[in-house]
Amino acid sequence: MSELRFVRMGFGAEAVEYQEAWDEQRRVHAARFLDEVPDTCLLLEHPPVYTAGRRTADSERPLDGTPVIDVDRGGKITWHGPGQLVGYPIQKLPRPVDVVAHVRRLEEALIRTCADFGLETSRVEGRSGVWVLGDAKDPAQGTSALGGLSLDFDPRLQDEEFDPRLNGPEYAPSNAGQRREDRKIAAIGIRVAKGVTMHGFALNVNPDNAWFDRIIPCGIRDAGVASLAGELGRDVTIDEVLPVAEKHLGDILANADLKPRVVERTPA
Repeated sequence: MSELRFVRMGFGAEAVEYQEAWDEQRRVHAARFLDEVPDTCLLLEHPPVYTAGRRTADSERPLDGTPVIDVDRGGKITWHGPGQLVGYPIQKLPRPVDVVAHVRRLEEALIRTCADFGLETSRVEGRSGVWVLGDAKDPAQGTSALGGLSLDFDPRLQDEEFDPRLNGPEYAPSNAGQRREDRKIAAIGIRVAKGVTMHGFALNVNPDNAWFDRIIPCGIRDAGVASLAGELGRDVTIDEVLPVAEKHLGDILANADLKPRVVERTPA
């Protein structure tokens, strides 16, 4: 068991600019490496901003040239902004670092957070983050959808170059719930340097998810995005979610049995 402190950097009118938060991450990261501070989780909201991880393709960025901040985390492009709880856990892990185990712990904390609000979420094999699973039929055979949206034929299954941003609201990531498709409610992207983690997660509480329609979120073209408020059909605030998320992050990250990654060695 290790100590984990939470730092609430700013929310609402005091939302923290991305560059300011990134600078603070690096400062705390350096201090954690030197054991000057305990494991620390920065919690905050950002003003609207697009950030792109190292694997982001040019074709996934906004078509209108909206500025994007390129960052040193894994993953692809995403959006941060009002109504989204962002967390940056800066935690020292044993080497060789088990990155996958760290991601799974973050996912579990967020799954439990959503469950406390009555929303069942899950993991999707091969895709990081926390998801609301869809119940759509095979899109190739037509989707019986809510809200009047219906895909009688889904070109995403046939055309690898299909761009949902150019083809109307029925393909928009923010409308995935109406199409009853899988939709991501929390994105995760991390970096580990010198055995200490950086970056982290973004949980959609009550944002305007239309911001995601200008990009290919996380590089995924056949799914969308969700929020706690949208899925529950009622208002949910950052103030409500913050202590619940802190509880589960503390329970899981501070109490984790941290083990180094198992390295399989090939006999000489």
